Amino acid sequence: MSVLDGPRREIRRILDGGTPQWVSPSDDGSELVLMDGRRVPESTVTYLPPCDPSKILCIHLNYDSRRVEFRAPALTTPTYFQKPTTALNSHRGVLYRPADCQLMNYEGEVAAVVGRPMRNVSREDVWDHLAGFAPSNDVGLHDFRETDAGSMLRVKGQDGYCPIGPGLVSGVDIRESTLRTYINGAVVQEGPIAEMTFPIDYILADLCRHITLLPGDVILTGTPANSRPMQLGDVVEVEVTGVGRLTNNVAECPAPSHPVGHQAQQDTEGILRVAYGGDWWAERDVEKAAAQAVVEAVPSPS
Repeated sequence: MSVLDGPRREIRRILDGGTPQWVSPSDDGSELVLMDGRRVPESTVTYLPPCDPSKILCIHLNYDSRRVEFRAPALTTPTYFQKPTTALNSHRGVLYRPADCQLMNYEGEVAAVVGRPMRNVSREDVWDHLAGFAPSNDVGLHDFRETDAGSMLRVKGQDGYCPIGPGLVSGVDIRESTLRTYINGAVVQEGPIAEMTFPIDYILADLCRHITLLPGDVILTGTPANSRPMQLGDVVEVEVTGVGRLTNNVAECPAPSHPVGHQAQQDTEGILRVAYGGDWWAERDVEKAAAQAVVEAVPSPS
């Protein structure tokens, strides 16, 4: 059965008395129904990620708006990176920024969750192998942008930097959805899923040519333009229409206590260009225009 075919279905995972439990939301969303029939108020529960992956694989650049923002050439094939499973976080979980860091960016994304083992699955058969979709935030700490040989291990792989939820949804044609990210209630990212250069079925078919994807594995499918740093106290939300809305809070944690290895930094062109995106490019354009005006104002030798 295709994950796209209705009716809409949603499952969530919570802690109930210290035990993980799968639940379904009530019709109005105010309660969650446990499999034994008990009901609990939605507002009181502690959520868990709605999946248990063996791996989290992510595409680099996919939305055309983000490619244009970074003034990158047209894409021909996708490239990928990986987050450790310890990066998993949940709906209403906390995103911690270390005290020595400043550049923790949001990146609203659609998470595709595998439902059946996948190896050499064609694009047209991908939809039959997915368990569902969920909003996700591919959080990145760009203070570590210039280390790890470009793998982004410490940019994207820190603990809790992959919140997913609140639930896992099937029976929705994700290709018709829109992705939005909010900071303190204001829209800061927006893009139709149809804007992806490499659609979800392409990404999954590409990855499983060489890597076996197992039930529960998470594939993050890219973010649109306007990823920017979050501030302490921010409430960040990722909405995928027809799927759900993920909410997290930003807080501070102590800096690592041992001064070994690469240290956080915020002052290089490469770091700032990625962290601030189009804002960085706009500042460079202003500087270039001002420099050009000075050159043109110099009288020509007679």
